[in-house]
Amino acid sequence: MNIEDIQDIIYEKEDNGICTITINQPKRKNALSFLTFLEIETVLADMEADKNARVLIITGCEEANAFSSGGYFNMNLYPQLPPEILEEIDLTDIAVKRLCMKFWSFSKPVIAAINGLAVGAGFTMPLAGADLIYMADDAWIGFYFIRRAVIAEFSSHFLLPFYLGFQKAKELLYFGKKITAQEAYALGLVNQVLPLEKLIPFTREQALKLIPPKGPSLSIKLMKKTIHNYFTEILLNTLDLENKGLRKLLTTHDFRESLKSLTTKKDPIFKGK
Repeated sequence: MNIEDIQDIIYEKEDNGICTITINQPKRKNALSFLTFLEIETVLADMEADKNARVLIITGCEEANAFSSGGYFNMNLYPQLPPEILEEIDLTDIAVKRLCMKFWSFSKPVIAAINGLAVGAGFTMPLAGADLIYMADDAWIGFYFIRRAVIAEFSSHFLLPFYLGFQKAKELLYFGKKITAQEAYALGLVNQVLPLEKLIPFTREQALKLIPPKGPSLSIKLMKKTIHNYFTEILLNTLDLENKGLRKLLTTHDFRESLKSLTTKKDPIFKGK
């Protein structure tokens, strides 16, 4: 994919070295499709090749009142795509292993500005991909995988226990917890909580501290590489298990029941199969 093919996101580059991805699908609350993930991969590759691109900010468009409502799996989207782009999309990579590992090896700082609801992949993506996460005080996180009878992606089954410990991570995942911004901060999932109107100005201020002349970008690059190195194989193994589990779960009665409940507006009746 080329930068000019991007349509799900807005990609902006500034002379000062700040680059911004704005997830821009307000009609679906910025839900993330496989195309969105490919577009983000394309941005990461573009920034790696550009010496002037120093730091990446990821946020959601204001019209959506959301950072992202999670994964978007409308298969009608893909037949409309040009064949050369469709060839780059791996619909079997449900855990989004390829993008997750591109984030993990990305040499430049990434800051997520969570400016609204962040459900499912809307939070697991920045959890895996961002070096710093700032959150609006009225935003919230939804670990709703259990409601759909599936499991999380983006290596969350390693990252959440690593951040929170086993007991708290299992509690969030097993019960599909909704987490306020203040709770996320108390748990150590985000770096700071701010009023919405101050979120982007503060994020930009912090970004400038990471790049010359205020920040020694080479030192930060090597810090990030060194911190991430030990955990690379763990992430790869976890993502493979997540993909295996997700492919199995998408064929189950419980998953179909969860989808049915969206239409009937009744609680799903799970059978554990």
